[in-house]
Amino acid sequence: MSGALRLRASRVDITTLDVDAIVNAANSALIPGGGVDGAIHRAAGPELARAGAAIGGCPTGEARITPGFGLKARHVIHAVGPVWQGGDAGEAELLAGAYRASLVLARDHGCASVAFPAISTGVYGYPLEAATRVAVATVRAFAPEAGGLALVHFACFSDDALAAYRRAGVTD
Repeated sequence: MSGALRLRASRVDITTLDVDAIVNAANSALIPGGGVDGAIHRAAGPELARAGAAIGGCPTGEARITPGFGLKARHVIHAVGPVWQGGDAGEAELLAGAYRASLVLARDHGCASVAFPAISTGVYGYPLEAATRVAVATVRAFAPEAGGLALVHFACFSDDALAAYRRAGVTD
């Protein structure tokens, strides 16, 4: 991997991480949902929902940024991943776009560290192994453009997710 960007994976609650930004696996309306989205909204407080509503939405494959409010993280980056439709509907490109847009926002807002959940692997049904490969490849490809962004932390919700990141080459 070129650049000074370090990748880490651990089994951890993303809402507890002391990083500059955490990424929310958001829906396109940017309203509180379930899974990691609901957990982030609960931990951040009601201001996060108001900030999302003020943005007015986000297309699939893109990301938007808000303050972190009640979180340790200064920012929440709301990335909208695709709903899995079998793999032939551009899902990989949209998922990569959500990761890349998040990385650009983190870098451009002066973040040295950002944490990602496994975007689209919950209710959106994206297969974990395939999503993990897209995530890791996208972050590695971004390394030469990372600027001051030094750490990408993959916050895994289960031992299976952590094992998938290990198989994708994230050993830290």
